[in-house]
Amino acid sequence: MNHLYLKRITGFTIASLAFGLSPHALAQYVWLDDKGGKQYSDMPPPIAVPNSRILKFPGAASRAQAQGAVSAGSDNTETTAKAKLPMTTAEKNADFQKRRMEQAEKDQKSADEAQNAADKSKNCERASAYQKALDSGQRISRQEKDGQRAYLSDAQRAQESRDTKRILSECK
Repeated sequence: MNHLYLKRITGFTIASLAFGLSPHALAQYVWLDDKGGKQYSDMPPPIAVPNSRILKFPGAASRAQAQGAVSAGSDNTETTAKAKLPMTTAEKNADFQKRRMEQAEKDQKSADEAQNAADKSKNCERASAYQKALDSGQRISRQEKDGQRAYLSDAQRAQESRDTKRILSECK
C-alpha cells in the first residue's frame, strides 16, 4: 500500500508541475513576418515588426509595455522606432509604384523635349531654305484662296525676309 500511495503522490506531483508550467508554455509572442507567415516565440519580436502585425503578447497589454519589460532604460520612443522600421510589402509596392510613375513622367517629359527639339530643327531647316529662296531673287508664288497663283511683290518679299530672319535668329 505504501508503494501505491507513493505512485499516486508522484503522479500528482508530476501533474501539478505540468499544469503549473503550462502558463509559461502559453506565454508566447505571435506576430506576422514580412511574408505574412505567423511567427511564434517566447522572446519578443524584433523592433522592426510594427504593432499592427503583432497578434499576441504574453501578459502585456501593449507592445510599449512589452518593450519596456524587455529593454528597461531604453530611451527610444515609438516615433523614432517607426523611423527605423523596415518597410512592409504593401509600403514597398506603393513606393515602387510611385517611383515607376515618376520615371514614366520623366521619360514622357524627355520624349516631349526630344520631339520639340526635332520639330524646331526641322522648322529651322525649312526657314533657312525659304530665306535662301527669298535672297536668290527668283519669283516666289503663293496660291490664293480662289486657287489662282499670285507672285510676291517686292514689299511682300521684304516682309517675308524680315519674318524669316527673325525666326532664324531663334534657331541659333
